[in-house]
Amino acid sequence: MKKSLKVVERRVAVQLVVSHVYSLPLCVRLRYEPADPYVVRAAFFVDCDEPVEWILGRDLLTDGLEGSAGHAEVRIWSAAGRGDESIYIALGSSAGTALLEVPVQDISSFLQDTQALVPRGTEPGLIDWDAELAHLLPQG
Repeated sequence: MKKSLKVVERRVAVQLVVSHVYSLPLCVRLRYEPADPYVVRAAFFVDCDEPVEWILGRDLLTDGLEGSAGHAEVRIWSAAGRGDESIYIALGSSAGTALLEVPVQDISSFLQDTQALVPRGTEPGLIDWDAELAHLLPQG
């Protein structure tokens, strides 16, 4: 396993879409760590002490820039083709669904930085497979 102390982190201003005419501003911190190369951690800062964190697939975000991606709890689609420079991220849980409007440029720039650090397709070389197996197999 290759060790790297570098991470890609970016704060992005997003809009929580409440209705067609009303939205609330939120701040999200996107974080990518080569030690967990397939995921992007999205921490949403709302009116509480601790952020709400979601784990998103890096490939899912990349695919969402091009069109629709995901299903069930996480769906991402681009609105850029309609003259809008945003992507939409729908996050669902048992508590409800949140629709976020995110600037395309912020996501695109963040993903470019992650791929400069870990090119797409090279993720398996960064995983400590022995440690992963140790978590799955019973100890004893």
